[in-house]
Amino acid sequence: MSGLIKDVDFAVDERIWGHRLYDEQLPHLTVLEFLCVFGSNLKKPLVDGAADGVTYQPQRQFRLRELLFNNPIVEMVRGQAISDEDKWKRWAEIFKEESFNSRDEDMSYLRHVFSTFEDFARAIELLRSSAFEARSNKRWSSKFVFPFGPDALYEDLRVDAKGGASNDRRFFARTGELLYLMLSRAKNGPLLGQQLAERLFDSSAPMNRLVRAMQGEPQFASQPRMIPHHHLPYSELERFDQLCDDWLAILSLDMPVYDALEHLIAITGLNLLLYFLERAKAQLGDERPAELVCEIVSRERTKVRAISGESYHANQSLSPAAVRAAIEKVQKEPRWVEAEQSDHRSERCAEILHELFQWPPLGGANGKPGKALVDELIVSTLSRHEQHFGKIHSTWSRAIGLSSRRSSRRYRYAPNDALLKSLVVTIVPDRMQFDEFLTEAKRRYGIVIGDFEGNHLVTSKKIDQEALGDNRQNLEARLVGLGLVRRLSDSCSFVENPFGSKEMI
Repeated sequence: MSGLIKDVDFAVDERIWGHRLYDEQLPHLTVLEFLCVFGSNLKKPLVDGAADGVTYQPQRQFRLRELLFNNPIVEMVRGQAISDEDKWKRWAEIFKEESFNSRDEDMSYLRHVFSTFEDFARAIELLRSSAFEARSNKRWSSKFVFPFGPDALYEDLRVDAKGGASNDRRFFARTGELLYLMLSRAKNGPLLGQQLAERLFDSSAPMNRLVRAMQGEPQFASQPRMIPHHHLPYSELERFDQLCDDWLAILSLDMPVYDALEHLIAITGLNLLLYFLERAKAQLGDERPAELVCEIVSRERTKVRAISGESYHANQSLSPAAVRAAIEKVQKEPRWVEAEQSDHRSERCAEILHELFQWPPLGGANGKPGKALVDELIVSTLSRHEQHFGKIHSTWSRAIGLSSRRSSRRYRYAPNDALLKSLVVTIVPDRMQFDEFLTEAKRRYGIVIGDFEGNHLVTSKKIDQEALGDNRQNLEARLVGLGLVRRLSDSCSFVENPFGSKEMI
């Protein structure tokens, strides 16, 4: 798929990965943006049928986010020794004076929703405590309540000094839009759409009703948004199907949807990270699956640490190499060779680059040779790549608990307990033999832990079999400690999903 990518000077990263993956939009923010798109398409969720792309009109929910994140006076008034009536009056006066959006709003509806000011204050306290990054120093318009239901979803905003608000592309940078396109292109996308709508978009759910009481009628962006199909340059990929099937597996469990979201976010981050690595490898002509050699941290330093670090840093170098390869390979195309032999070679080469990467501007070749144009584009693209796309692997792997430099001077893959639990919840429907679990983790996500999965590393003498065997035992011990593995004998262990069937083995 190809098409004009607006608001970019040159589209190299976008041609490889889509418009756009963004390092500062961490997996939880990606899922929140995805849900905003999803909520506008509940009639046909995750159905990739529109000719031009996907349209959505996100909520803004000014009242809700101001009450939760731009309302420090509620605690002050709550603690004053005055009557309940005076507390309401005092709070309303100060809030109207200091708030951004509500100075022109009638907030008296809150008096009819909450019996007392104390109930109002407690509701705010409860919803604040559930928020993502509640204690961060982010501006109030970029803080997000937990997605309890359709009324709790809204887009990221930038608020200016004059009281104007516009959608911001820093934390909602379109990665959630890409996620929507990916899942809508998966084979089981429509099935996931139905299940997600039923489980997460129930407006009658108790916590959503509390959010609705706080917000009142929804507030929407003034204009709908369009996600063109060409923003995701692949019509189908196995990774899209795997991501979708992982969501379905988690949603099928006997688990409250609010708890399931934690695992959905982690497994989405892992799949998007692998998509990033796999597209880079494809651009480089490397057909081998992406691989994550993971150290299972134990009390003693392990031999796996060094090779895990090598695996991490090899993957970190993939994306800049892919960018360079994407640009350089144009010089091998027959039409490029023909262009360089023509009387107007500079203009012809520039036209080819513009067609592929939206650069240089039409008529902007300035007589430069084709090789000089290629070199200039590489330098500019790599400089831009380092700012955001190039940080995705390092930032997201830390965010999902996949990488760490604990007890080490450099990063390596060392999954934490939360990620290990999400892997079990996603992979194991009920129970699974431990070695089968390791094989499936390798098949789905390229995760290498034990000696069987890492046999090629032993064969190439990068590490010995005993070290990987010890790594395998360390994982088993970790999962036993987490209550996720039951040992029947020294040679027989089962991984158990705590939300699966409770039948005995």
